[in-house]
Amino acid sequence: MPTGRLKKAFLGGNTPLGFHSFFDYNSIINPSNIKRLFIFKGGPGVGKSTFMCKIGEEMLNQGFDVEFFFCSSDNNSLDGVVIPQIGVALIDGTAPHIVDPRYPGAVDEIIHLGEHWDEGKIEKNKDEIIRLNNEISRLFSTAYRYLMQAKILHDEMESYYKDSGALNIAGLNQAAREIADKIFNGKEKKNIPWVRHLFASAITPNGAVNHLENIFAYFKKRIILSGPAGTGKSTIIKKIYWEAVNRGYDIEAYHCSLKPNELEHLAIEALSTGIITSEFPHIFKPFPEKDVIINMLEYVDESCLKPYTADLEEARRRYQEAFTRAVDCINKAKMLHDELEKLYIPNMNFSAVDSLRKEILKKIQNYKK
Repeated sequence: MPTGRLKKAFLGGNTPLGFHSFFDYNSIINPSNIKRLFIFKGGPGVGKSTFMCKIGEEMLNQGFDVEFFFCSSDNNSLDGVVIPQIGVALIDGTAPHIVDPRYPGAVDEIIHLGEHWDEGKIEKNKDEIIRLNNEISRLFSTAYRYLMQAKILHDEMESYYKDSGALNIAGLNQAAREIADKIFNGKEKKNIPWVRHLFASAITPNGAVNHLENIFAYFKKRIILSGPAGTGKSTIIKKIYWEAVNRGYDIEAYHCSLKPNELEHLAIEALSTGIITSEFPHIFKPFPEKDVIINMLEYVDESCLKPYTADLEEARRRYQEAFTRAVDCINKAKMLHDELEKLYIPNMNFSAVDSLRKEILKKIQNYKK
């Protein structure tokens, strides 16, 4: 039996505004198709990620497409697994992305792995657990302040293009119109679209990590918008987004970790089309023979930027420095989280957790029928 396709992305991210979550019904799974949502509760080190990963791998091996959603604060761990074909999702519902049942019993089911720990032994480490949690919170707060600095400097870099008159706004609008015409070719779906909000990349303990290659690997048409901050990529993305929504197409809208209210990439599955922005820290390597590559500098009059060359370079240097400092804080927080997990792992009954996983797997497999 052929294995299914594995898709990778993030449902939450570290941003200048703090942790930004898309852990809601509309982004986890198509609400019109949801049959069961398993919400995992419990502390660090109790096996939530392993539990979900093993079920996801089993369903992949049975030929189902599976989505793995990774943790932005530990990008080798999972925050969620979705099996779209049978309408089943498994989600880590603990802080900072707390998820509680909306339809308890009917759709949602809480899996509390804390039922399988030795509370008495964990309680003996209370002071150390509190200390580690407090220090982790402090490090994330510091990281978010550095990310805010990076965001402000990113805004400054953009301003040199916009405020100097270097950016050809009319040309950008015309380009967006031409791209939309090529993508949609007058087609409409005449239905209420499902708009799913996600992150394709995240700011993690290992720096900026993205899953762009994975997400867009199977798309027949890929349009790459390549250029530095301020060259109009978001203008085109926004116009294509609204064009898709107004035409009734389901869409996956991938947000920017530095500006979580702005869009970076779009996936329109029904048209097998992806629109991808390529800029530090998520440089996308296109296939020139397959992809449409748009150099955004074509819409820039670089002579307008000459008086600001030194200022622009200084803003870029300081931006990368602030970004690096934020990553350093997130990395330190991750190391302390590893220490926190060590206080729970020896006090877990993992054989009971494994038995529970097998029960849940059987339950999930029943949804195939």
